[in-house]
Amino acid sequence: MSSKNVGWRDAGLRGFMGGLMLLASASLQDRPLVALGVGFIGLIFISTALFRMCPLYTVLRISSC
Repeated sequence: MSSKNVGWRDAGLRGFMGGLMLLASASLQDRPLVALGVGFIGLIFISTALFRMCPLYTVLRISSC
């Protein structure tokens, strides 16, 4: 069972950055592979913000709560 390891400030910043990355990926129509990569990373940021759990933080034993 996993517990929350992302604090509210960290989650807010991740959500904001993820949203910016999704907007950037939508504007990169002439470079589809770059747009796909940026969009995927943006979705990861948003999902870690929503679930307040970061697998990398778990491995490194970090908590921003």
